[in-house]
Amino acid sequence: MKLIIRADDIGYSEAVNYGIEKSVRDGLIRSAGLMPNMPYAAHGLKLLEGTGIAIGQHTNMCLERPCADPALIPSLVDERGYLKSSRTWREAFKKGEDFAVAEEAVIEIEAQYQRFLELVGHEPSYFEAHAVLSDNLNKALAVVAEKHGLKYQPLVLDGSPSYCGKTPIVILPMESGKADYDPFETLKKGIEKYASEEYVNIFICHPGYVDDYLMKNSSLNINRTKETAMLCDPAVKKWLEERNIELLSYDDIA
Repeated sequence: MKLIIRADDIGYSEAVNYGIEKSVRDGLIRSAGLMPNMPYAAHGLKLLEGTGIAIGQHTNMCLERPCADPALIPSLVDERGYLKSSRTWREAFKKGEDFAVAEEAVIEIEAQYQRFLELVGHEPSYFEAHAVLSDNLNKALAVVAEKHGLKYQPLVLDGSPSYCGKTPIVILPMESGKADYDPFETLKKGIEKYASEEYVNIFICHPGYVDDYLMKNSSLNINRTKETAMLCDPAVKKWLEERNIELLSYDDIA
């Protein structure tokens, strides 16, 4: 069985960056997503120098300033010129609304891609988006991915097969929003109930530590520390090895 364990949110905050570094250097992470617009993006990349992991574009449409001129993307920004919050996106999705103008989303996604190239120096190993459900955003991501020949992974969370680039995949369930979250139990359950020998299975994590910025801006905070500990636990690595689960990175798939 093939498995990618992915870390999201390089650049979210300094503490998140340190947790990701820990999970890479001492743990199971071989792929991690960069939020190109975030103030701590360069800090996170600096911590990961020399690790050789696959760095993807974790396109961020719901926090801090956009990479594009806010005047060009009015549907995506608030009165301050900041990207609309994840709460705003979620509330719209619950109502069946999609305020994002697809053409404007293309502008911002393209600007984040160009910023990614400036920061990393090469194209992303994979290409997807952070914490937002929107049909128009998905369409825009697909447009930019096709334009640049990027390995795009739509967010399909119902356990059904989809594709990352040309590779068939299954995204295992995420439960990090639960107060009683146990990441190892979630990983085991995902592998036992949803993983397939026919596909590359993907388990998405958000390792990190906690700082003031994270506590003020994300409801996913303490559970990040649980994931960091799980990813660095030798017992987890042993459990995977005993089941002949092969750990891959996004650089290993087409």
